[in-house]
Amino acid sequence: MKLIIALILILVILGIVFIAFLCIRKKVRDTSQALFGTPDITQAAAQMKQEYATTPKSVSSMTSLLLPKISADFPDFEYNEMKERANNVLVSFLRAITAKNVSLLTEGSRELKQQLENHIEMLRAEGRSEHFEQVRLHRTEIYQYRKTDGKCIITFQTSLECFHYIEDEGCKILEGDKQMKYQTKFNTDLIYVQDVDKMKNDYDDALAVTCPNCGAPIPMLGAKHCEYCGCAIIELNIHAWAFHHVEEITARSNALR
Repeated sequence: MKLIIALILILVILGIVFIAFLCIRKKVRDTSQALFGTPDITQAAAQMKQEYATTPKSVSSMTSLLLPKISADFPDFEYNEMKERANNVLVSFLRAITAKNVSLLTEGSRELKQQLENHIEMLRAEGRSEHFEQVRLHRTEIYQYRKTDGKCIITFQTSLECFHYIEDEGCKILEGDKQMKYQTKFNTDLIYVQDVDKMKNDYDDALAVTCPNCGAPIPMLGAKHCEYCGCAIIELNIHAWAFHHVEEITARSNALR
């Protein structure tokens, strides 16, 4: 008798578990149907992955707010030209990583070139190759404008898509996907320098804006005269700017930090 009661209890428990399973499965399928138009969870997951791969990342656009401030400090600043240069630097930076060839970088400060060289050397030391293929830019905007002690840094933020993957020496994919697009965004820093020739030899000193006559620091960007010697300060043209850092914002690749 006790055995029969035990069996009945087990069957009841199994029945309850089974009914609960059916209810949960129906709830999940209904939710999947409502959200993704299909009750198939596997298909819904595939749709989510595809949507993630085709939806551009949003950028933090501060252009409308910051560009007037930049133009007030630097009347000769050409926004469209600088944005195009920022795009070219970013694309060439990624191509240089793919080819492991620093010379593919279109322009940049010594620090940017060193950042690129360090990353390529890291890949070589680890026996890896990192690929950014079929890069397509979606949008580029000004993200930050910082001024301190005569230094000026403009940060452009760019959303892009590409096929990104990392391989070992045997061409085995360790990270990423050759078939699935990768959506991400990058920050590209542009720095203002007064002495471009000096920057080529001494990056750190070139960060500060100084009077070309007496060498005194210029406390205010866009100043017309030196406060110490009274020398007129010529407004610098487009070549007084240099790109000096690239950083990926979406933390999938460890490449660009």
